[in-house]
Amino acid sequence: MAVHSLGRGVGRLLGSLRGHLGQPVRPPCGVSAPRRAASGPPGSAPAAAAAAQPGSYQALSLLAAQEPAAFWGPLARDTLVWDSPYHTVWDCDFSSGKIGWFLGGQLNVSVNCLDQHVQKSPESVALIWERDEPGTEVRITYRELLETTCRLANTLKRYGVHRGDRVAIYMPVSPLAVAAMLACARIGAVHTVVFAGFSAESLAGRINDAKCKAVITFNQGLRGGRVVELKKIVDQAVQHCPTVQHVLVAHRTDSKVHMGDLDVPLEQEMAKEDPVCAPESMGSEDMLFMLYTSGSTGMPKGVVHTQAGYLLYAALTHKLVFDHQPGDIFGCVADIGWITGHSYVVYGPLCNGATSVLFESTPVYPDAGRYWETVERLKINQFYGAPTAIRLLLKYGDAWVKKYDRSSLRTLGSVGEPINYEAWEWLHRVVGDSRCTLVDTWWQTETGGICIAPRPSEEGAEILPGMAMRPFFGIVPILMDEKGSAIEGGNVSGALCISQAWPGMARTIYGDHQRFVDAYFKAYPGYYFTGDGAYRTEGGYYQITGRMDDVINISGHRLGTAEIEDAMADHPAVPESAVIGYPHDIKGEAAFAFIVLKDSSGDSDMVVQEIKSMVATKIAKYAVPDEILVVRRLPKTRSGKVMRRLLRKIITGEVHDLGDTSTLEDPSVIMEVLHAYQKSKDKQAAAKSKLLPQSLLDEQTHWAISFLKKDITSPKPHISSLLRTKETLNSYKYA
Repeated sequence: MAVHSLGRGVGRLLGSLRGHLGQPVRPPCGVSAPRRAASGPPGSAPAAAAAAQPGSYQALSLLAAQEPAAFWGPLARDTLVWDSPYHTVWDCDFSSGKIGWFLGGQLNVSVNCLDQHVQKSPESVALIWERDEPGTEVRITYRELLETTCRLANTLKRYGVHRGDRVAIYMPVSPLAVAAMLACARIGAVHTVVFAGFSAESLAGRINDAKCKAVITFNQGLRGGRVVELKKIVDQAVQHCPTVQHVLVAHRTDSKVHMGDLDVPLEQEMAKEDPVCAPESMGSEDMLFMLYTSGSTGMPKGVVHTQAGYLLYAALTHKLVFDHQPGDIFGCVADIGWITGHSYVVYGPLCNGATSVLFESTPVYPDAGRYWETVERLKINQFYGAPTAIRLLLKYGDAWVKKYDRSSLRTLGSVGEPINYEAWEWLHRVVGDSRCTLVDTWWQTETGGICIAPRPSEEGAEILPGMAMRPFFGIVPILMDEKGSAIEGGNVSGALCISQAWPGMARTIYGDHQRFVDAYFKAYPGYYFTGDGAYRTEGGYYQITGRMDDVINISGHRLGTAEIEDAMADHPAVPESAVIGYPHDIKGEAAFAFIVLKDSSGDSDMVVQEIKSMVATKIAKYAVPDEILVVRRLPKTRSGKVMRRLLRKIITGEVHDLGDTSTLEDPSVIMEVLHAYQKSKDKQAAAKSKLLPQSLLDEQTHWAISFLKKDITSPKPHISSLLRTKETLNSYKYA
């Protein structure tokens, strides 16, 4: 099934590139999406673009791939507000991890996100704060947000925070948290937002790694009707953070908290400050923020993003992928503690002068209709969320969705992991009434913004379910085999790499550039290695198959865990699943599946057998998981990703060394899974004791008879416990 809609965003892009394609650029008019395989030498644009008409989507893609300076240069000049122009569009070398864009240019990110819009339309709404308490939204204009940002920036300066200093922000989604990010950007400080829910130990680790000078927090947080004691957590953390000089404390609730020597009452101090703060002029490659993300080793790494390139990329992808138009209400329900919140709650939308929704609550508080009631009340036009949340809501049925008017929606977006077909179909058909454009986006903390998505495209171009499909302008994907050679053509799978730099990508890992090089540029020299696997269709479209460390090699057959999960998710009783690989004596590696069942699923054993049959039918018999364990919940990060690394450690007996678990939304889920796994092992052991292989039984029978006849005096140790009586022996069945 294909979904069609207009690619209006591309038309708006063309004006700023007029004349850069060798002749005037014309808006696209109904050109079909390419159906030929992507081919050509490594690093080149798809061959289908070579014959593209000037002004088409394909032609723009080709320009961005072959002449990055001609593509990005005019866009940066016309999109961003500069203090001083840049002299070099780009200077990048993947072999050394050197990334530089718009060199020589000077600008301020907060000016681009606030001042320019205040000059044009000061009373336009910048933020709609959808607070945890339903129906209590707060609207913040661009003028109000600028004044708040300036007061906070002046407060930071008064307490010794200067250009280049690092500031930790430990706050839930709120206008003041956004102002804190922009205040740091205004004075040239570097912010690192830590999700307001991390433990004190995790917070301290991030503060110490970044050597933060100050922490900004709330007295308490509210999420899903529950109170989070943020100040107490910060107090515990800063006891172990010698670089922290001040903790600036704002109030989300009326509860009083202990104020120590380091603590500053933020609202009181901001009230003393001037609502005007001169912006610091920053170099294009100065640090804007760092964001900590877990690596495959479990040790968090501080991914660094800089000023101009990141902002341009976030703004452009926000505008074109979601077809955002002036006056739209953009609803990204991600937390600002994650890259999605940075790029598509704060920087991208605000740079574009949009109205951005800040969603403080959860998708099921106070009930499973929360998202859709919010859509109706706020008249949201674009909705961007995680597949995990969609699968969760799918369990509650269609009634909660259809209860509310969603006619304002034009674009639906999926982010964070590959979305399975059932969730995609439900989101499109039920939530979007089969009329909204649905963009399944692929990107990472390290990429800064969306890299592969169905839009932008030619007008009317198809969208295929559960597939990211089209590379964004300037993203040149390449699939690599195990030997490091590029894989050509269509209907192929491999390691997803990107062959040239783009403005929004990360520049380094804070304090450890060698780790940055090793993680992203060492595996495939000359390419950025995403860590993900992908499948390229005959039409040149890309489908993400999952992390490469989530690829299982079963008897020589390579399978992405996402592929098996997608097959299992087609069962109506399975809203969520996770598949991991584990060592197998015969196959080398085998698949182990964890599934969550709907409450009305009935006989779980029957469901498991049906799932095995489905996987065998949809993929192959060798793809059927050796074991399928039914659990109540899966261990997820607060951004909704399943922590498969922890599941793998559980079944391989490495629970004594789980590594970094600070990103878990609820650590108690580990004990739940462990209990379910142990119960399953006990059940299997009991079954084995009643069902012995014929060869083993023959051996045991021989020894038992000899022992009972007193022909021998000491039976084999491994059967001694079985040889107590003839009745015990007779109770065992042949396999």
